[in-house]
Amino acid sequence: MTISSLATAGGTLVLAAATFGSVRSANRSARVAERSLLAGQRPVLIPSREDDPVGRVMFGDGQRVTVHGHGGVIEVAEGRIYMAMGLRNAGAGMAVLHGWSARARDELIQDDRPELDDFHRQLRDLYIAAGDAGFWQGAIRDPEDDAFAGLLAAAQDGGRVVIDLLYGDHEGGQRAIARFGVTIEEERAGRTANVLRYWNIDRDDPR
Repeated sequence: MTISSLATAGGTLVLAAATFGSVRSANRSARVAERSLLAGQRPVLIPSREDDPVGRVMFGDGQRVTVHGHGGVIEVAEGRIYMAMGLRNAGAGMAVLHGWSARARDELIQDDRPELDDFHRQLRDLYIAAGDAGFWQGAIRDPEDDAFAGLLAAAQDGGRVVIDLLYGDHEGGQRAIARFGVTIEEERAGRTANVLRYWNIDRDDPR
């Protein structure tokens, strides 16, 4: 009777170990499959190329600005600051822009990830398909905005501007922040946009 009980217990232990190993393997496979699925939906925003088509961007109040490939625009009209930037989606999934933050570079800007509460919400959804070109646009119409004075000076004297864009995939996940620097370059007319840094919101940072 004792030998029979020990054999039964041993068999149960072996079965439990096999089940545990099978569950771990299944969970690992599920995580790999999930990562592969998310990678197939992941957007990555970069500056547009110099040979991308010129974009004509219209704001809600009728103001229009022209954005060249790999370029950025900061214009002042009737006491309002209008900004736009040419973008390209180098990722595998559609990019949806959620919000933005812009400041003159001579202001104190931390290298830490920007706080989400500091972002202006996009007044309309902007989409950029995978592998395609598009644009970002934003405007500051309130002179009391903390960034207004610095951006106004940068627009007038050609100073450097830093723009943070909050974006994600088409399902609202995989949110990330891309920081761009917009500067005047003597070799070309207008401003050039270059990406400076990325932060992830919903997953580990790339560094």
